[in-house]
Amino acid sequence: MAAAAAASFAALPCLLLLMLMLPSLDAASNVSYDHRSLIIDGRRRLVISTSIHYPRSVPEMWPKLVAEAKDGGADCIETYVFWNGHEIAPGQYYFEDRYDLVRFVKIVRDAGLLLILRIGPFVAAEWNFGGVPVWLHYVPGTVFRTNNEPFKSHMKSFTTYIVNMMKKEQLFASQGGNIILAQIENEYGGYLEEYYGPAGKAYAMWAASMALSQNTGVPWIMCQQTDAPHPVINTCNSFYCDTFQPNSPTKPKMWTENWPGWFQTFGESNPHRPPEDVAFAVARFFEKGGSLQNYYVYHGGTNFGRTTGGPFITTSYDYDAPIDEYGLRRFPKWAHLRELHKSIKLCEHTLLYGNTTFLSLGPKQEADIYTDQSGGCVAFLANIDSDKDTVVTFRNMKYDLPAWSVSILPDCKNVVFNTAKVQSQTSTVIMVPESLQASKSDQWSTFRERTGIWGKNDFVQNGFVDHINTTKDSTDYLWYTTSFSVDGSYSSKGSHAVLNIDSKGHGVHAFLNNELIGSAYGNGSKSSFTVELPINLRTGRNELALLSMTVGLQNAGPSYEWIGAGFTNVNISGLKNGDVDLSSNNWAYKIGLEGEYYSLFKPDQRSNKRWIPQSEPPKNQSLTWYKVNVDVPQGDDPVGIDMQSMGKGLAWLNGNAIGRYWPRTSSTDDRCTPSCNYRGTFNPDKCRTGCGQPTQKWYHVPRSWFHPSGNTLVVFEEKGGDPTKITFSRRVVSSVCSFVSEHYPSIDLESWDKSTANDASATAKVQLSCPKGKNISLVKFASLGNPSGTCRSYQKGSCHHPNSLSVVEKACLNTNSCTVSLSDGGFGKDLCPGVIKTLAIEADCA
Repeated sequence: MAAAAAASFAALPCLLLLMLMLPSLDAASNVSYDHRSLIIDGRRRLVISTSIHYPRSVPEMWPKLVAEAKDGGADCIETYVFWNGHEIAPGQYYFEDRYDLVRFVKIVRDAGLLLILRIGPFVAAEWNFGGVPVWLHYVPGTVFRTNNEPFKSHMKSFTTYIVNMMKKEQLFASQGGNIILAQIENEYGGYLEEYYGPAGKAYAMWAASMALSQNTGVPWIMCQQTDAPHPVINTCNSFYCDTFQPNSPTKPKMWTENWPGWFQTFGESNPHRPPEDVAFAVARFFEKGGSLQNYYVYHGGTNFGRTTGGPFITTSYDYDAPIDEYGLRRFPKWAHLRELHKSIKLCEHTLLYGNTTFLSLGPKQEADIYTDQSGGCVAFLANIDSDKDTVVTFRNMKYDLPAWSVSILPDCKNVVFNTAKVQSQTSTVIMVPESLQASKSDQWSTFRERTGIWGKNDFVQNGFVDHINTTKDSTDYLWYTTSFSVDGSYSSKGSHAVLNIDSKGHGVHAFLNNELIGSAYGNGSKSSFTVELPINLRTGRNELALLSMTVGLQNAGPSYEWIGAGFTNVNISGLKNGDVDLSSNNWAYKIGLEGEYYSLFKPDQRSNKRWIPQSEPPKNQSLTWYKVNVDVPQGDDPVGIDMQSMGKGLAWLNGNAIGRYWPRTSSTDDRCTPSCNYRGTFNPDKCRTGCGQPTQKWYHVPRSWFHPSGNTLVVFEEKGGDPTKITFSRRVVSSVCSFVSEHYPSIDLESWDKSTANDASATAKVQLSCPKGKNISLVKFASLGNPSGTCRSYQKGSCHHPNSLSVVEKACLNTNSCTVSLSDGGFGKDLCPGVIKTLAIEADCA
């Protein structure tokens, strides 16, 4: 059957073949698999996917995000299902707004894309509590992710609810929909399964069996689960998965999480994985028999924080979403991966139906060759040396292979793509600030939180309670308050007494006699902390109020649901008569903030009498709520709000939670490097940037949240800041760059056909394009020769053609896009024979 299919495919013209291989979404599809790939309606499929986690964006963004993913070469979208966003209380479900899962799946379907539904329902995902509802922790006898009956019962109920919802809407491929795979659990195998012992193994097997009993008509997968039982497919999550092998020779090789970047943790810099290395990893994966890979980026990665009553993202990490124009940082060379996808698709049939041969080309150079019965031939030439460029000989032809790169030859002769040779442009993105344009003359209103107990205390007890067990994540905040008396005998030995606080996390603001005396926090890897704060005591009664804060809940790890927060020890040292232990004092507790209680962030509270109008808001004042009416930023560019002038807190626009803001500065000792070499294995400590800079400065505000007029911005500031310096910023592509050498592949991937002989005279070209509605207004740099540097810092080399600027200006000025060939006659005579020519261009868009 495979031979007949191969023969029939060989006879089809290229474009018709691609059309036939598009997913059929209007009729039921049989989805199965063999050792090579998924098989959809009898045809093996090579799948390139990317992640769009629907609650991390808003519905108005979904169609464009999906369209951009498709334009980037993806034929599939992956998403988790976020349990704590959907089952807000036992048996009470929510599927509206950002949690409208059916709407999201249908948008993906209507775009002609497949979908991988990772139900979990534990997802980790840097998401609050790993996606498990907090209420489940308080169901008697519940232990997460082990052979525990209460947990399994609720997990099965939710999984069944989601599956039945998809079935009702006929969204599984077996019903004519686009869902081709479903996932149960998430990254459980190995260490976690061993931690829970025999109960862990029993739970993993139960989860697989429970999933199979759902009868979805599509295969189930389990990532990082080496003991996934047949027929569940185990998959790989990593920076590299080329050496991964499934646990059975009957299962295909799948990569469910390709990590193009790494999220930052508090106090650390932000690593960014070079696109050349991402491309190298993807090419190696398909070279070694991979059939499905998913970019694990938060496509549409907004920074929505939390407010009372809703589960949101764990923290305001700035996720790097390469194909999302809405992300406030952008992978500048995503188009490089788009070209990779086109190249791999040219090889699809031979990769999936051919036989493979391995050939050594040198000490660290190799070739994997695929041939099919129709005469098709595909070769991957790899140089896995992380230092040395080389030239290899393959089938009596020489090929240039930079270090740590793969060349793709869809006909075993012509190179259409090399992972290290970035032919696509680099876009420079800037944030253009706009001051808050007040809609009314009375710009500001404020409300000052009372320190400590506001209203009536919730309870009083000797000693400390656990923060999370008390608030149950209904709020970030819990007040711990006590009082103590000081007389003359308590005079300090030195200049100051010291307040010592030990806490399980996550943070504290300490107030003595209604004055903020200091703050302290844990970090992303260790939430507990100890702090020593010098204090001035007064004779007589002293009031101590500690505002304990959480910053999202633990999202993964062994027994993570038992990790607490709040104080374990509080004492005063440095006194003449010895330390004073306050831990066993009588403490009064209050859950949440007064402003939260009155819902001051909601639109219907704009005229609340508690707001005090002020023409000039107070600055550097702790525990203060600010309200201001603002206009819509001009244009249609993505919008961020710049909170660098503030300390720490929460923000809302028209009642929508923008998120927690906390512009902490990363350490200057985080091993940042001025440049990043793509060569060699990537890890989270490589390619760090931003040392000494705020870990996040801008927070995304979807344009759909703005009204034409009458917009209300509400900010709660914990520590103190200057709200008058808050600005909106528009994300704008300001310039484009390209750096292409004459030995780069010059084949047009859009029209190339294997049956057409390669034109040896074809030369490499530079292609530049500004965003829609903008033109190239200025060519800032152009050099054909041997220029060096990177975008925005190109430099002329010893070889430079003096006509470079005029040639580029002639082709590009005042156009939206342009192409410049390295063989353009306008460059004139070759002034540097023997030098491999490179054309570098930087141009402004306006």
